[in-house]
Amino acid sequence: MNGSNRLADESLPSQPAEYTHHHDLNHQHTDHTSGQTDSVHPHVHSEESLRRIINRLSRIEGHVRGIKTMVQQNSPCPDVLLQIAAVRGAIDKVARIVLDEHLTECIARASKNGNIDVEIEQLKAALDRFLP
Repeated sequence: MNGSNRLADESLPSQPAEYTHHHDLNHQHTDHTSGQTDSVHPHVHSEESLRRIINRLSRIEGHVRGIKTMVQQNSPCPDVLLQIAAVRGAIDKVARIVLDEHLTECIARASKNGNIDVEIEQLKAALDRFLP
């Protein structure tokens, strides 16, 4: 099926596996996890890093719409499952990028600032929800 091959090709990352991060101090996140304090930590992203993550998520969004179209057109189930697997892989890759950035920037910064325990606990709580 031409549509499913096109979708599979779109899900493959075209960027190298290694990422460098240059951060500025213009972007902060508030912790919104339930049961946690509403502390703001200096969680910063460069414009390049944000652009890269947003672009990947936009491709994933388009890929999911393509899968929806496949289902609406009664495409063969194995083709649909293949595309779902590709989306899972793409989402996992975004998660790895976010985790890598968090470890190299936020956790390192928290260690220097003396609040590493809070950051580690928040990361553990997030990983408990993220991992199966």
